[in-house]
Amino acid sequence: MSEESQQLDNSVIAELQNRDHSSLAQQMDELTCEHSDIIELLAQYQVLSEQDDDEKFDTWYDNLCEDKMKVLKGFEIYRAHYEQLETVNKP
Repeated sequence: MSEESQQLDNSVIAELQNRDHSSLAQQMDELTCEHSDIIELLAQYQVLSEQDDDEKFDTWYDNLCEDKMKVLKGFEIYRAHYEQLETVNKP
């Protein structure tokens, strides 16, 4: 990754964090999930949400622990902010 790309990524993350006025970021730091747990969770979420089997997704989602639910909530909030930034910053 180039230095310019890394700086852009860091500025996007900083902007996202500035837009998050809730206690969500602090809650994420207090989770019992390991990084590998979060990566696996997001991979499962992406794969299951792209399938047409709503019942399978709902069952998976309903069985998540509270910490994993917080991770998904945080992910969705940050993703929405990022998508909004991308829309605003398009030439």
